[in-house]
Amino acid sequence: MMAKAASLLVVVASALHVLAATADTARPAETLIIDPRVRYHDDGTWMLLSEDEVRMRELRKRDDDAPLSLSVTTTFQIAVSTVTEASTTSTVPASPLPSPFDSNLSSNFTAVSDGSVPCPIFINSFLTDQRFKQCYPLSFLILGSRSFFNAERSLVSTTQVLDATCAANLTYCTDYLNTLARNLTKPENCGADYTAGQPVVTSAYQAMTAYAPIYTVGCIKDPQTSMYCYANAATNLTNPANMYIYYLALNTPLPGSAMPSCNPCLQQTMAVFQTASANRKQAIAKTYEPAAAQINQVCGPGFVGEKLAAEISAASLRGRPLLPVWIAVVVAVALWLL
Repeated sequence: MMAKAASLLVVVASALHVLAATADTARPAETLIIDPRVRYHDDGTWMLLSEDEVRMRELRKRDDDAPLSLSVTTTFQIAVSTVTEASTTSTVPASPLPSPFDSNLSSNFTAVSDGSVPCPIFINSFLTDQRFKQCYPLSFLILGSRSFFNAERSLVSTTQVLDATCAANLTYCTDYLNTLARNLTKPENCGADYTAGQPVVTSAYQAMTAYAPIYTVGCIKDPQTSMYCYANAATNLTNPANMYIYYLALNTPLPGSAMPSCNPCLQQTMAVFQTASANRKQAIAKTYEPAAAQINQVCGPGFVGEKLAAEISAASLRGRPLLPVWIAVVVAVALWLL
């Protein structure tokens, strides 16, 4: 168990080393300001909400949609015997894995000075890039994939997605996606839309910069069942609050009424997020402390650390190894698992 914890947390600290890049944003001479909210129909009423609010409302409705989950398992090719000990050798019919941004992209993009609209071209270019496909970032699926939202209703399909995303090279993909985030915010790409708060662009930026912590927590396995903690949370219809934890790294606060299950998965996930908060440019640095305090009210004092990790500047992240951080975090999590 100690070895597993050490391996996991070394990955966390190495991710911090590559998460220090900052985005260059520049406002063009003329910027079209767009209301980033979207129309949402709920209980007979139309309203304007941010995409994060829409996502959270849909997540809370998952209990009502539970009977539909059985049909989702028929759309993925996976040997069921690889998921549970009591399963058979049958396979499920083939179908592609869920894709990010599989809904129609918004048409509300900004034209630059020469009249062109470069942002959707840039987005489509990286979505079809083989490097992006190899990384298969979980952060993108969480923020912008209708097919993944549907797949999360099934333990089998969610496990298949996590197998694919956890097979990526964390160090390479973190560097690649941080570079992509810098390029995204350049004026010749999506800089104007990023400044204007265009929802597709801001979601893409959040997903790029949060890749490493989301990858790490998504690949954590329950020490008691060896199942992915994320998959267990996604398919736990009795307590949707377990899923809210993963949105912390994507700049979504924990709802005040949330009471997540007090288990090793929650402790390990919050330990990863606490470590990631050492980089204050990470969104988790904004959402961690209130969530940790709320969790400790539910699970008891000291269940998770309530303070941000000691700040590590971008310059120091780029300039020196983080072995002391590795040791501190590995010891802390190992003690939790004993």
